[in-house]
Amino acid sequence: MEPADIVRVEAPTVEHHREPVGIGESRPRLSWRTVTGQPGWMQGGYEIEVVGRDRTVDSRTPVCSAGPDGTPVPSDAVDHVLHRTGRMPGGQSVLVPWPGAPLRSRDRVDVRVRVWGSADETPSAWSAATTVETGLLERADWKACPITPDWNDPAGPLPVAMLRRDFTLHSPAVSARLYATAYGVYEMELNGEPVGDHVLAPGWTSYHHRLRYQTYNVTALLRPGRNTIGALLGEGWYTGRLGFGGGVRNRYGTRRALLAQLEVRHLDGSTTFVGTDRQWRTAEGPLLRSELYDGETYDARLERPGWSLPGHDLAGWQRVQDLPLPTAELVAPTGPPVRRTEIVRPVEVLRTPAGRTVLDFGCNLVGRLRVRVSGPAGHTVTLRHAEVLENGEPAYRPLRQAAATDRYTLRGGSETYEPRFTFHGFRYAEIEGWPGPLDPADIEAVVLHTDMRRTGWFSCSAPLVTRLHDNVVRGMRGNFLDIPTDCPQRDERLGWTGDIQVFGPTASFLYDCSGMLTGWLRDLAAEQFARPDRVPPLVVPEALPPGFGVGEMYAVWGDVAVLLPWTLYTRFGDKELLRAQYPSMTAWVDKVATLAEQGGGLWRQDFQFGDWLDPAAPADEPGSSRTDGDLVANAYLVRSADVLADVADLLGKRQDADAYRMLADRVRDSFCAEFATANGRLSSDTQTAYALAVRFALLPDVRRKESTGRRLAEIVRASGFRIATGFAGTPLICDALCDIGEPDLAYRMLLERGCPSWLYPVTMGATTVWERWDSILPDGTINPGEMTSFNHYALGAVADWMHRTVAGLAAAAPGWRRIRIAPIPGAGLTWARAAHETPYGRAEADWRLDGGTLTVTALIPPNTRAQVHLPDGQPPFYVGPGRHEFTLLHSPMP
Repeated sequence: MEPADIVRVEAPTVEHHREPVGIGESRPRLSWRTVTGQPGWMQGGYEIEVVGRDRTVDSRTPVCSAGPDGTPVPSDAVDHVLHRTGRMPGGQSVLVPWPGAPLRSRDRVDVRVRVWGSADETPSAWSAATTVETGLLERADWKACPITPDWNDPAGPLPVAMLRRDFTLHSPAVSARLYATAYGVYEMELNGEPVGDHVLAPGWTSYHHRLRYQTYNVTALLRPGRNTIGALLGEGWYTGRLGFGGGVRNRYGTRRALLAQLEVRHLDGSTTFVGTDRQWRTAEGPLLRSELYDGETYDARLERPGWSLPGHDLAGWQRVQDLPLPTAELVAPTGPPVRRTEIVRPVEVLRTPAGRTVLDFGCNLVGRLRVRVSGPAGHTVTLRHAEVLENGEPAYRPLRQAAATDRYTLRGGSETYEPRFTFHGFRYAEIEGWPGPLDPADIEAVVLHTDMRRTGWFSCSAPLVTRLHDNVVRGMRGNFLDIPTDCPQRDERLGWTGDIQVFGPTASFLYDCSGMLTGWLRDLAAEQFARPDRVPPLVVPEALPPGFGVGEMYAVWGDVAVLLPWTLYTRFGDKELLRAQYPSMTAWVDKVATLAEQGGGLWRQDFQFGDWLDPAAPADEPGSSRTDGDLVANAYLVRSADVLADVADLLGKRQDADAYRMLADRVRDSFCAEFATANGRLSSDTQTAYALAVRFALLPDVRRKESTGRRLAEIVRASGFRIATGFAGTPLICDALCDIGEPDLAYRMLLERGCPSWLYPVTMGATTVWERWDSILPDGTINPGEMTSFNHYALGAVADWMHRTVAGLAAAAPGWRRIRIAPIPGAGLTWARAAHETPYGRAEADWRLDGGTLTVTALIPPNTRAQVHLPDGQPPFYVGPGRHEFTLLHSPMP
């Protein structure tokens, strides 16, 4: 806690970047947080200063100065103020427009901020500076060309290609940047040292439209004289097998390729450029195969020691071919890369009934193994991965056609091995062929995911509920691996739009996923507008088997074009995201509106995914829902039209806003006529149907609404508080029960342990959220369905309700400028708490029930206000920044 008289500004952040190096914005917006112990502190003004340095590499002579001894000082050390705003009035501190002239490619500037309180005449001290560096903003900046190995096998997996080139530097490097991307996945080395810590770079984008590149500061890896740059190039998502049902190879092209350029600036102002071209050489090495689904085969006897060092013997190295510059847009990342984020060690060594040796890592995770092994040359160790055990044996059937197997052949001696270009979803690892006694300390799991900043936490007095929330977090980490995937283990791992649409509110509380999902939405729009029907594909990037879902439109999934940008706006306050996605949003709603008009006012279609994975659906028919697919589709059309009207208002498009509100009203009327009786009963008498009606305000008539609420409560009671919803209903059911004044029923559902329920998987040992409510049956066997994953986040969308209602912490205005503290203590719980790192600082809500006394505490960050709703029937009231405590008499729910 800061002293009460201190106001401190943290270093500003830039757009949604965690590390603003190599960014793609010429006018990046700035955000900052103020830390102070002054209660009620509100910002009244701010000042931004931009200090320039020379560009990292430029053909112009850089500005230099002399040090005290007359020695030239690198221009990186010469600062000059480019822009200072002076005092700007107001409390704006999130995504503030860039104050100066646009940045150019390779520019480096330092940015700092100071603030005034609303009643202050004296500003705070300046914040620490944030260094902002642009990447290559213009296509003309790319002077290199892609290079590809002169060998290819379109029918099968390819060895990982080794690529290298020697070059000479005439003097020390003052500044050096490596810009790199690939058709496939790559890792770079300079003089035998790895470049960066990214995993599976450049990641997976819609390669035909957008190809992401990375920027690395490699100044410290260079030396005067001879140097060597090298790369490993794997298949990844580009040419590797992709998709279920056997998948497809070469979906995006038949040739892997590397595009890289090293730009070096020297003290005398000269520059050295080394780009991919025909002077590079390529060879095969120890990585005989490295595939996302099937795993890696590595023969250490084939290693080429010193391959990325000067002086390496080039015997057996071949020439490369060059390719034209990609037609796709070359884009800088909008979010962080995939990294190694955690090491997990085995908790137990198991000997299975069949005699297998299996390591249990204690939780379902996503990553790969790192082994330290000693043995004779030519001996092979095999590592197989599984999420669960069945009858004491690793369960490989749910992997379908993903082998998830890594094989390592020793060169002889003491060796360490970690796969390069694959990942697995697993808790259990079968170890076959280990030479000598197995010491579990020699094997560890390396966790991989997009390196987002954690922003949200929750816990409560019910240990199983807290474990459920932990499972949601772990499942999100595993499935946010460059794109938001459905699952991380079987032959799929695709960016299903419906999954992230329902999970977006939970995801954006738990982690700062704004940058990652902003980039993914740009891919969605690119894929959408490349299709003749302008409909978002079911997965982004588009990678489904040929013909799958073609010519059809699916509610819930397609609605991601509208609802995910809206979610990100409400959580991060980025109106420009809405502006950028607006054409995508309107294209989707306009297309569905046309179909509804052709259908006499309602969208009608032979098949909808609808309430996908209704727990009553047969194992082999996951789309067989008790809720009419047309009912779900038209409910979502109303919701998307309502949201789009609000977006149009925000963007100043009044005519559009009126048109979309009228559309929503027309479809509501048609919905009532088609799916609801005069007494509010729905044609699908299900939890999902009534939850949709309540949450999307589908029945405006008060009498109908009351009747619908009563019927929802009756259905929930009749179900014994078991869940009866799939993808469409699960995110809504608890909120709907609270909306009708029945929060006790929502708590009863949350705390239910029987199958199906949220806690049933927890009681069965789950450490992530399952794809099906009964992925493991009560007798311990695995659901017989062909589609059974033990790490799917969609049904964990209930965590959003837990944050907002159980703990009582929510955003009340876009970007958390206003906060809502509104806990609803529930039956059986004696305390709950949540915390969230908002753009303004940390917010907390905490309540504790001691007998008949309820104590609610709240932490409100500077420069915000909170609306407090206490469960005492009194009107809400507002409080300012600081820590607050409220005590009242409270009767717990029965």
